[in-house]
Amino acid sequence: TTGFFDGGQTLSKGTLEEFGMNIESLPSQTRGKALSKAKRTATELFKPEIRAGKVRVSEDERGLVISLAGADYFDPGSAILLPEIKETLKKASGLMKELERFVRVEGHSDEDAVLPGTNPGREERIYLNNWDLAGARAINSTVYLINYGKLDPSWFQAVSFGSYRPMIVEDPGSPEAKAYNRRIDIVILTERSVKRKTSESKFGLPKSKISNTETTTEEE
Repeated sequence: TTGFFDGGQTLSKGTLEEFGMNIESLPSQTRGKALSKAKRTATELFKPEIRAGKVRVSEDERGLVISLAGADYFDPGSAILLPEIKETLKKASGLMKELERFVRVEGHSDEDAVLPGTNPGREERIYLNNWDLAGARAINSTVYLINYGKLDPSWFQAVSFGSYRPMIVEDPGSPEAKAYNRRIDIVILTERSVKRKTSESKFGLPKSKISNTETTTEEE
């Protein structure tokens, strides 16, 4: 079978640029080839959502980043997965089966303060703050990915960045910016595979590649 990081369809440079890809920006030839193949696959899969502005596929020092954002994915102040984000997560779970890579699901919120009791009648707990809300979005999305795709939970991290890593920084108080800033990022990490050597009793998640933030240490 064709793996997510091996083989796959070849697209022209013009097509790649149409989807916002920059071949020259890839950090190394070997790693760049693997990531460009993965990025092509994800871009083709999410083409309708990308054209609708609901999904962004990019690549940075962490790996492949699939951002799910927009008003149809999360209500303000809520971590409940709306029907449209569930359909998008179903697509993403299919990719996860091909990977055998660590995945970090990052939760984000807009800058509005979380006020207790602002969602009366909703079957949802009250969130303490935006950290709590964004973390719940990451956890709910991670659990849905794992359960729907019958994926190995040891592949996944769920983390919260609160409102402190907005996708749109200009006019963050606008309705459009708020809709895009309450999102999740599915980060397919490229540091190491989850496959273990026979001599390993445990394996750890790769160290964070985000500067000036938390790190996870690998177990010896």
